Amino acid sequence: QVQLEESGGGLVQAGDSLTLSCAASGGALRNYFMAWFRQVADKERAFVAGITRSGQTPYYGESTEGRFTVSRDNTKNTLYLQMDGLKPEDTAVYYCAANKDWSGIYHVSEYDYWGQGTQVTVSS
Repeated sequence: QVQLEESGGGLVQAGDSLTLSCAASGGALRNYFMAWFRQVADKERAFVAGITRSGQTPYYGESTEGRFTVSRDNTKNTLYLQMDGLKPEDTAVYYCAANKDWSGIYHVSEYDYWGQGTQVTVSS
């Protein structure tokens, strides 16, 4: 069973950049489509970005495309999310997730493993 652990969250100002990391253990990350989701209190967890097993093809949610960059290093078993031009509305808990079958990528139910999340707070 894959364990995922996010890191890199924190408090930043609007316009700043932040990079999140997701380290995997207990399994090879290269076997999974990986994604980042985020959740604000009382709202559903939303797709932020995802990336294919090889790392060649990224996918982005509508609100983050152009500002966020997803990448992975399978040799380090780590997923990344580079976030630039942060806005107060990006404030959320960010989760990484692993999808074994890749039957779909945008919904929470399509993912097999989740990290505990890391808080990102963007002040105005």
